Amino acid sequence: MATVMTTLTLTDSSQTAVGDLALLGLLQLVSPALPIGAFAWSQGLESAFELGWVTNEDELGDWLEGVLEDGLTQCELPLLVRLQQAWANHDGSAVADWNDWLQATRETAELVDEDLRLGAALVRLLGSLELLPEEGLLPKDPGYVTLFAWAAHVRTVPARQTLLGFAWAWLENQLAVACKAMPLGHTAAQRLTERLRPKLVMAVDKALQKEDHELGPVLPGLALGSALHETQYSRLFRS
Repeated sequence: MATVMTTLTLTDSSQTAVGDLALLGLLQLVSPALPIGAFAWSQGLESAFELGWVTNEDELGDWLEGVLEDGLTQCELPLLVRLQQAWANHDGSAVADWNDWLQATRETAELVDEDLRLGAALVRLLGSLELLPEEGLLPKDPGYVTLFAWAAHVRTVPARQTLLGFAWAWLENQLAVACKAMPLGHTAAQRLTERLRPKLVMAVDKALQKEDHELGPVLPGLALGSALHETQYSRLFRS
């Protein structure tokens, strides 16, 4: 009996350690301190401020909910599930196809540039950590979402937590942009975090149910704002 109990204890401890390392790996991946330059991009939000579409806390919350519902829920989040599975299956063809599909959904030059530059930065970082996929699996011009899925896979992060982490990193970035460019006070940013946390969970729930034919962002306002941002006279961010 003592031997059985010892075995069970060791097994439980091992499983806990794996789960803890996966969680810490996810926290590392979504940290604002990750050196990939995400702070330089606003994903169209700066343009919404400049054009007067978003002028206060409530309007910002509405904008973020819209991007989450019609953008991330329809595109990046369900795509992460497919990419993480493709990485797990060592299916380089599927990884490349989804990577190309995502780039085709980017409607402006600066949104494409953002995805590619962040992806390239993440490749360099993972290479320095000796965490890149084996030769032949990494597609040409991998985007940020593709590399995020790989990093989550290699860290053994479950799909649902991968999606939650990605959505959380997006929200933190958007609120940081608002604090710099709107400007939005930090207390207001925390109120918006409280408002949107349940929305992130709902977005992940929906994304996990999406079929392939249902994927694709519907963000005409963001696309228009991003296009106008390319020639905006004065700006803090690259998108």
